[in-house]
Amino acid sequence: MKKRNLLKTLLYFSVIIVIIAIIGITFMYYFSFGRFETDEEQFPHYVGYINQEKALLNDTYTLCGDRSIYKTHHGAPDDAFEGGKKQFKNFILSNYKNDSYTDSGYLNFRFLINCEGNAGWFEIIEMNLDLEESPLNKSMVKQLLKLTSDSKNWAIFSYKNQPRNYYMYISYRIENGEIVEILP
Repeated sequence: MKKRNLLKTLLYFSVIIVIIAIIGITFMYYFSFGRFETDEEQFPHYVGYINQEKALLNDTYTLCGDRSIYKTHHGAPDDAFEGGKKQFKNFILSNYKNDSYTDSGYLNFRFLINCEGNAGWFEIIEMNLDLEESPLNKSMVKQLLKLTSDSKNWAIFSYKNQPRNYYMYISYRIENGEIVEILP
């Protein structure tokens, strides 16, 4: 009986050692060969980087603390909207006025929200429906920038019980001057 328990223990121990060895070899392989090289010259910044010197509305508010930006890889759609996305969408659609705009395409805003819930540091990307960069009506863009940047739309994001600066993006799909979809 003792011999059987000893064999069982040795078997479990051997399986654990093999699993640890496989994990170790996998990590060594990844860090030696499997990881893609980053072209630091072509891509000098992190995902979600916004040049704070060139961004629109960069002088209205200040970033808090050490100016670190959270949620840079995907934005903060679940945490960002004050009152939820439905309230944001209702605000935009009820305040947007189509002044005979005929443009169709996507209007994308990438921006930062500081620890006080103030939106600024906007980067704007305008595209046609084929996703090619193409200018949209300046008045329409200005109107949507004003609506999007309204601070009552944005929540304060906290991490470790501290309010933080974070990254966000909004894309408007526009057809014949009308907003048909707001992403995310």
